[in-house]
Amino acid sequence: MRDGDSETAAALISLAPAGVMTGHRVITMGDEYTLLSEEIDAFELSIPRVRRQSGAARLVARELLAASGLPKGPLPRARGGATHWPPSIVGSLAHDDEIAVAAIARAELFIGLGIDVEPSIPLPRELIERVATPGERKRYAGRVLESRVLFAAKEAVYKAQYASDEIFLEFHDIEVDLDLMRGVTSSGRNMEVRVATSPRIFALALIRVDDPR
Repeated sequence: MRDGDSETAAALISLAPAGVMTGHRVITMGDEYTLLSEEIDAFELSIPRVRRQSGAARLVARELLAASGLPKGPLPRARGGATHWPPSIVGSLAHDDEIAVAAIARAELFIGLGIDVEPSIPLPRELIERVATPGERKRYAGRVLESRVLFAAKEAVYKAQYASDEIFLEFHDIEVDLDLMRGVTSSGRNMEVRVATSPRIFALALIRVDDPR
């Protein structure tokens, strides 16, 4: 196990409620060659680093699918850049420069799932106003706004709602309440948000089948 692997695994496990499986992989040279034939066309014009990150994330996802009793099949990019999952599954992929992560759940329990990972370094100051709404800038202390917690949470919320609604949102279309651990979108989605801040920043957003629209 590489340095930090056990802490990463523990952080991801802490995020996942019953019915959700998470996993991670340290991105490794050669992961770009693990993309399957049904997946590679979408990355034909991508640089090797992007193919490597995408291959690593799909390796994680295929292991999760196998652990849930499903085949390790292809996970091609769908319309809009999202991942096409087996019909019985909702899932999400993410990566930073070093770590790839994935989360999956049964579609009978969840209609949307989003995951994100970010390094534990400050958000560039010029991005704070772009990411945080005026309400969030009033609500949260500078240390929160300068971290990547809101950024990661909003990325996760976006992915969860896009899986079900296919609506493109900007950062200001999403409001995150870190006290209630909820995310609300301008399109009317209200969902649970979970965050872990060590050794990286991880965020998971979940739309349960019985969540109010």
